[in-house]
Amino acid sequence: LAVAMLETEKMSTNYTYGDGKTGDSGNFGIFKQNWFMIRQAAPQYSNYTSEQWNAGAALNSNLSWDVKVLKAAQSKWGINLWFAGHRDGESGFQNPNTTDIQNYRNAVYWIKAQIDSNCVYRTDDTRFWVSVPAI
Repeated sequence: LAVAMLETEKMSTNYTYGDGKTGDSGNFGIFKQNWFMIRQAAPQYSNYTSEQWNAGAALNSNLSWDVKVLKAAQSKWGINLWFAGHRDGESGFQNPNTTDIQNYRNAVYWIKAQIDSNCVYRTDDTRFWVSVPAI
């Protein structure tokens, strides 16, 4: 929930297709998961290439699938490497402790803390947000 709040204005997939990116950088779903991680985390996409990035659009119309892929990625890499790859793709895995990745992780944890501070925030229309520059 916190990642979706940070990544999308209205926690929807109503944003520029692929988040304006292509190939492994293309982003999909309410969490804006990148194709590089999607195709490695979800067995269904394991034989797909960077050029087949449009297959990630399945996450845009299926929230359940989006959540399953997110959980698969977090399970595959652990939360710290997941943050690195989610924020900066393949480069994030190579250099997971940049200030930018740390700021992104801290922003998500801050949003999560706000949500956890009152159970009503899990079901009402309150949105928490932190200004983290897009990359």
